[in-house]
Amino acid sequence: MNCYLATSNRHKAEELARLLSERGLSRIVLRTARDVGGMPDVEETAGTFEGNARLKARALRERIGKDAWVLADDSGLEVDALGGAPGVHSARYAGVGASDEENCLKLLRELDEMGDPESSARFRCCLILISPDGKEELFEGVCEGRIASKPSGNSGFGYDPVFVPDGCRQTFAELGAREKDRVSHRGLAWRKLADRFARTGG
Repeated sequence: MNCYLATSNRHKAEELARLLSERGLSRIVLRTARDVGGMPDVEETAGTFEGNARLKARALRERIGKDAWVLADDSGLEVDALGGAPGVHSARYAGVGASDEENCLKLLRELDEMGDPESSARFRCCLILISPDGKEELFEGVCEGRIASKPSGNSGFGYDPVFVPDGCRQTFAELGAREKDRVSHRGLAWRKLADRFARTGG
């Protein structure tokens, strides 16, 4: 059973592969957009994580045809002191093509200027799964936490070095892959997806 992930981000593919393996779902062969020539150009104009995930899933399905499972993820960080920013603009907060480090530094600089360097925040993940018959399903995960006053840790990606989940003293980038999977927004959403496959068999 092939499932195509609408991303070229190897970190996301690695996280989902770990979770599927933990659920004993070896029958699901995870592939990415790279296996079919890369992601089509998609303008993420929906304004919500769910809407952008649908755009990406539908675009990849158009490329590969209708006889496969397609999965798209849209995730991001919502910081309360910034009115929910960076939100759907998380990947390009410091500009198109900005590095993870540049995005994190801009975020910390803005919070420092506002006098709220450790604002409450959350990571949100929306997954859209499209079955071969065209049915679309939504799976969501939210991880509450706060912004650290400075980056810490070397694992993970994105805003992981500056996000401390509730109940932890370490950032996502310090927790390690398996502990992060246990508490993260993406881990929560993807476990719901894995449970769906385990329950229905396809």
